[in-house]
Amino acid sequence: MHIADLYKIYLQFPSIQTDTRKVQKGDLFFALKGPNFNANLFAAEALAKGAAYAVVDEAQDDASGNLIFVEDVLTALQDLARHHRDTFQIPFIAITGSNGKTTTKELVSTVLSSHFKTATTEGNLNNHIGVPLTILKIKADTEIAVIEMGANHQKEIESYCSYTKPTHGIIANCGKAHLEGFGGVEGVRKGKGELFDYIRAHDGMAFIFNDYDYLIEMSAGIKQIYQYSTTDGDIVGNMESSEPYLSVAMNKGFTPTTIDTALVGEYNLPNVLCAVAVGKYFKVPEAKIVTALENYKPTNSRSQLIQFGRNHIILDAYNANPSSMKAAIENFAKMQVPKKVLMLGGMMELGVESVQEHENIVSLIKSFNWDQVVLVGGDFGKIQNDFIYLSNSTEAKDWFLKQGFENTYLLVKGSRSMQMEKIIQ
Repeated sequence: MHIADLYKIYLQFPSIQTDTRKVQKGDLFFALKGPNFNANLFAAEALAKGAAYAVVDEAQDDASGNLIFVEDVLTALQDLARHHRDTFQIPFIAITGSNGKTTTKELVSTVLSSHFKTATTEGNLNNHIGVPLTILKIKADTEIAVIEMGANHQKEIESYCSYTKPTHGIIANCGKAHLEGFGGVEGVRKGKGELFDYIRAHDGMAFIFNDYDYLIEMSAGIKQIYQYSTTDGDIVGNMESSEPYLSVAMNKGFTPTTIDTALVGEYNLPNVLCAVAVGKYFKVPEAKIVTALENYKPTNSRSQLIQFGRNHIILDAYNANPSSMKAAIENFAKMQVPKKVLMLGGMMELGVESVQEHENIVSLIKSFNWDQVVLVGGDFGKIQNDFIYLSNSTEAKDWFLKQGFENTYLLVKGSRSMQMEKIIQ
């Protein structure tokens, strides 16, 4: 079936589903497949549950007449997203980065939605399936779209840009994440830089944190740039305090004021400044920007400060890489609190550099004073040190519950697969 014809069906049934367990009456079901699953096998089940049509790419009986055959279901989903994208003449802001891109996306969309009808990526649906699904959820009356793009190898961002067609781009940073897939830090910059390559080639605009020299280099040749910074730019702000929540003093491009956030960590300063910059550029009233940022509460194990009994836990367990781990540890070390305990899970997807990067983190930990340090799983188990080592988060939870901590602050962080949030569940 041609995409134009599929799009006509989509307009009648705009609710798309890829999981038969979630199918509702009138959904349009896409039978995706991968190394460990093949939803073609469940197309009939989707129709029986009320799906209006099922898009498939494997031959099967079609007694219902409601199967739509395409050459490749994933390609059809992405092509449909491109067709839908082409119906809009609104700003599409794409956000990527090694650390904090989801927080940046949340802050930017929170600010914009205070003044515009804004569509944005839900959660972290930022991959080859999540990005087209996000686009296809954008309604006709939307005024601005904010799309998060994740990547763990080169050419991935380039592929997302081909159907997202961003008009504005943000690279939050380029750090030591997914080194295995990108092939080192330079590979990370090249891969994330695919967003700026698209912006440059299509006369788009980039928002740049110009404290990072490499972002200035990566954005060279882009004609329209809006800068945010701690020293010099269109928007300038600095950390006023972070005990424990981050307060930001606005110094340039904004009426002098202090924004008191519910975010933990000085490392969130660029994310806040980015949201301020985007808001100012799109003429969101300053009062709305401040209110939006002050009312934002982090969720999903991202820089959350949680009261747990008589203790305080900084839960930053959604993901971890050497860059974000270093920033979290250094920020925690600065906090003026009586007792501090580290509980750190292993970092994944670091390839041949993994053991060395874990050794670097252990060396960093040794440079500060802690009441206790617990290392959990991953390549932490391959490093000789005097800290407590446990195999997984279940063992870590058992250890934690036996300690009887009171009036203690704990930093709990690790890669997603380590499931460090289980410690307080």
